[in-house]
Amino acid sequence: MADTLQRKGLHGAGLNELLAQAQAPKGSLYHHFPGGKSELAVAAIEYIGQRTDSFFAQLFREHPDPLRAMQRWLDNTLQQLEGSRFERGCPLATVALESGPEDVEIRAALAACFSRLRQTLTTQLQGVGFNTDSADSFAHLFISLYEGGLLQARVAGSGEPLQRASAALFQLLRDYPRETRHDQ
Repeated sequence: MADTLQRKGLHGAGLNELLAQAQAPKGSLYHHFPGGKSELAVAAIEYIGQRTDSFFAQLFREHPDPLRAMQRWLDNTLQQLEGSRFERGCPLATVALESGPEDVEIRAALAACFSRLRQTLTTQLQGVGFNTDSADSFAHLFISLYEGGLLQARVAGSGEPLQRASAALFQLLRDYPRETRHDQ
């Protein structure tokens, strides 16, 4: 489901296609997910959040400088996007754009996942001297830039929109004053 959401979105994901990919009978879907496609989407969003948490944990271990880690995340995203011929965007954004007010559970799962992403980035930025408010604001800005830049890159069939926006943000982050840490 996570892969299908990334490629086709919630409404583009047909149940028959999902069942064929899972090699599962139709009855098993409703047995495990009585809420149908919506409940399956929530489970996929939660899975994506867990997978992203694991990815970030590894990424920040490998690159203790959060700016380098964030750049690596963008590089990985662009490689995946280009490798898919600009078909595979962010599954969270794809579902978010399709969701409506009636999709309460889906929107709650999306909000929680985006919040986890921002909190992870906030914590990492605080670790290199950004105060709490600045770190939180930059985490919000980065996630917004990531989602908007990825969307524009998919539409343009080019990584340039995401590359240019991220280059500007990283320059801003490098030049932004940081707190002097007295405990070091």
